[in-house]
Amino acid sequence: MTNKHIAHVKLKPEGTWNEPHLLSDHLFGTAELASAFVGVFSSAKWGKLLGLMHDSGKSTERWQEYLNKKSGYGQADAHLEGKPNTVDHSTPSAKLAEELLGKCPGRFLAYCIAGHHAGLPNWSNEGPHGQSSLSYRFSKTDTSGISEEVKIIAKTERPGGFPWAFDGKCLDLPLWIRMLFSCLVDADYLDTEKYMEIEKSNKRGDYLTLKELLPFFNTHMAEVTQNAQKTNVNELRNGILSDCRKAAKMQPGIFSLTVPTGGGKTLSSLAFALEHAVTFGMDRVIYVIPYTSILEQNADVFRKALGDEQVVEHHSNIDEDGSTIKSCLAAENWDAPIIVTTSVQFFESLFAAKPGRCRKLHNIANSVVVLDEAQLIPVEYLYPVIQTIDLLQRNYNVTFVISTATQPALECRVDFKEFKGLPPGSIREIISDVPKLYRELKRVDVELPTDYQTARTLDDIKNDLLRDPAVLCVVSDRKSCRDLYQLMPSGTYHLSALMCGQHRSDIIEEIKQKLADGTPIRVISTQLVEAGVDLDFPVVYRALAGLDSIAQAAGRCNREGKLPIGRTVVFIPPKKSPPGILRKAAETTNTLFINGIADPLSHENFEKYFSRLYWSANSLDKYGIIELLKPDPDECGIQFRSAAEKFKIIDDTQQKSVLVPYGKGKELITILKKTGPERWLLRKLQRYTVNVYQNDFSALLLKGLISEITPGIFALETEASYDPDTGLAVDEIPFNPDKFIL
Repeated sequence: MTNKHIAHVKLKPEGTWNEPHLLSDHLFGTAELASAFVGVFSSAKWGKLLGLMHDSGKSTERWQEYLNKKSGYGQADAHLEGKPNTVDHSTPSAKLAEELLGKCPGRFLAYCIAGHHAGLPNWSNEGPHGQSSLSYRFSKTDTSGISEEVKIIAKTERPGGFPWAFDGKCLDLPLWIRMLFSCLVDADYLDTEKYMEIEKSNKRGDYLTLKELLPFFNTHMAEVTQNAQKTNVNELRNGILSDCRKAAKMQPGIFSLTVPTGGGKTLSSLAFALEHAVTFGMDRVIYVIPYTSILEQNADVFRKALGDEQVVEHHSNIDEDGSTIKSCLAAENWDAPIIVTTSVQFFESLFAAKPGRCRKLHNIANSVVVLDEAQLIPVEYLYPVIQTIDLLQRNYNVTFVISTATQPALECRVDFKEFKGLPPGSIREIISDVPKLYRELKRVDVELPTDYQTARTLDDIKNDLLRDPAVLCVVSDRKSCRDLYQLMPSGTYHLSALMCGQHRSDIIEEIKQKLADGTPIRVISTQLVEAGVDLDFPVVYRALAGLDSIAQAAGRCNREGKLPIGRTVVFIPPKKSPPGILRKAAETTNTLFINGIADPLSHENFEKYFSRLYWSANSLDKYGIIELLKPDPDECGIQFRSAAEKFKIIDDTQQKSVLVPYGKGKELITILKKTGPERWLLRKLQRYTVNVYQNDFSALLLKGLISEITPGIFALETEASYDPDTGLAVDEIPFNPDKFIL
């Protein structure tokens, strides 16, 4: 390859050109990085070939002429697909892979190469993505213009055999292709960044290893143990920590950490994860958490133990879905030792097609992944999620920890033969004696309704709540939360997802302080308060819901065991749970109660509950993700883009984000109007965002209460529409309101 072929160019501040980034340097640089990344899962030669071929289309005379014509020499983003009047280089590069290697495996690499800027494509040209499909793009291009020198390099490299035998009936092959894609995208961006933004490139990777972090953690835990009060609960927590340390020496695989709420899972699970990772040479620990309120709380705990710089939070995708180099580089590639992310971010990324979402995936390999509050894995996606967990564990050296007080039933069972779960016996329990632990950590009695057919009125519930000076009441939808709150006396607190994250955090801190001071306090909340929020009430009321939700609500009752026994009251609410899986969960629980389970908080009830719930669900792969990703045997056809669009835990076609002027949010919105969407600013504004449903968003827009302050970003125009007690004022519609808040 001659030095006339250029990959990228860059202007100096004074307006003169840097030496160009030669295509040969870029291809070999990307190949070296991709080979190293893919080597973690025994595919190094595949990664090298991807790197060498991914930009081969830039060697055509047409593309080189285009680059030079753009601004006299070129421009920084001239290589990106999808921009007006650009020259496609990735499709010829992809077609070359298939010509040199044949349909199989050439097409596997072609998906990655064709999508390394625009995203993994569908194969089929049917449907709304027809003209972006790989089959259509192949029909409109050829490889005749690619330099013979590039072709010779590609011909001399052969990937060899596959790293393992693929099961054509499951997600094995498409997951491997997506992992290859992740390695290529990250390698391409990093090599480009080294040329385009050398200062940023030099700052990458400045982290301690897990082996270096473990002594810091052990010192912190010694201090925590020494300073803790000598109570029965803390003694039990020490036993849980000891079990986690012992289990960390067990061979990698899938583990369950079954601990009642308040048992100290956060630090104990980190002890397991760190020691297990160090023992088996793993690279990082990834915490996957359903709610941002828990995420931020746990991330703070990890920072105290390990240091501020070693923990990376990733729970914002407000600015990572674009296809420019700048926006793609803004999204983390998870190269830190401790990652704390949301369930939405983690699971949607595993089925994503866009480069910015997939870039980090290869760094899941050789890691410990802790699925906190794992019972909240969405039932509609359970089959593809379970299958992916199994594949990551088997082929990518990932250890999973399923951490919750209410373990979901994820293994296949004799009594439910249709359930395509994990193989029986594949999940190992960390706690040495779970039944004993539940008995010893029992701090709450649950009072069940005497009549399961008659609903209570809000007035009745209000009168019951007024009998206790300190009480938490949890309901299943925002409207019921606000309606009940409005009946309560002044001084009552309200918590729902119509309050921005910072507002909720502020209120939770006030609640904690009043509880610590022994001040009378009443709180009305949706289920966002249930999982992982460290509140400790003597009395908790819970509207009938899924058994896991009732147990989680009970976990906010007598959490520290300061009372002989706490009291949790389950009541039949005037309004049923929202339609869909939440209503099925409540109905399943109702059936169990009517059949007379002895203790609703006993751990053995949860397998019965989840088995019945999964059986009653319309589908555990509601949107046909597995079928879309199952390779067509004739064409090796996979519908990557369609599957990514359907795997949406939060349906962004039904929801919109609105910035609200709560606290510092007002100042930040003003800055956004003046400066535009800079990354640091968008990150801060995530704390001042409320997600609303499409019809509520349209109503707010029609009334002139919100406006588009920068393309695609909307803000509330007046503080009067954001109540300091209850948040954004919108008319409610039945929906799943609080699950998986991003």
